[in-house]
Amino acid sequence: MMELGISKRNYVVIGIIIINIVYFLFLETHGGSEDTMVMLRYGACFPDNIKSGEYYRLITSMFMHFGIEHIANNMLILVLLGGKLEDIMGHFKFFIIYMLSGILANLASDWAQTMTGDFAVSAGASGAIFGVVGALLASLVLSKGKIKNLSLYQIVVSLGLMLYAGFKTTGVDNIAHVGGAVSGVFIGLILYKEDKKSELQSDEYYDRIL
Repeated sequence: MMELGISKRNYVVIGIIIINIVYFLFLETHGGSEDTMVMLRYGACFPDNIKSGEYYRLITSMFMHFGIEHIANNMLILVLLGGKLEDIMGHFKFFIIYMLSGILANLASDWAQTMTGDFAVSAGASGAIFGVVGALLASLVLSKGKIKNLSLYQIVVSLGLMLYAGFKTTGVDNIAHVGGAVSGVFIGLILYKEDKKSELQSDEYYDRIL
């Protein structure tokens, strides 16, 4: 059975979660995170804004969420799987995977909206989180299917269920999800090193907190 949670050594994941929570509280006290105009004012993505050169939104939107359920779901997945990728890749490479996957996911979403003309204000960590799952998938493929207590089957099923849930739910940016996952796979294939598996021998890997 897959062990879940993060440990004290996963300080990049912990830092990202803290930033998301702090930003969420800021939005809640400055008009409300479920108010579209508030979200747009404080950094959410919108094609017209990106087109006008406000590229910072590709990053700020990754730390913004529409309501408590949105942030709770994303942070839960990050807690369950983020620490595992940080253990496998190391702190710096995890950070690169997370940020670059999120940015590429937002670019994919912006491109799709521009092509279809179906514009929407978008925000959330899901593109980056799908990138984390994609990079875990790449790591497991390169390590022949298993790293410690994590198996390829578990990650394939997790990714499939996450994508399925998105396509079954209205108002979800599925292009960003797919873009993040594909980006994570390719970045993971580039950055993964076989010797990173030795980091998982640490006793701290089993010292998990939820």
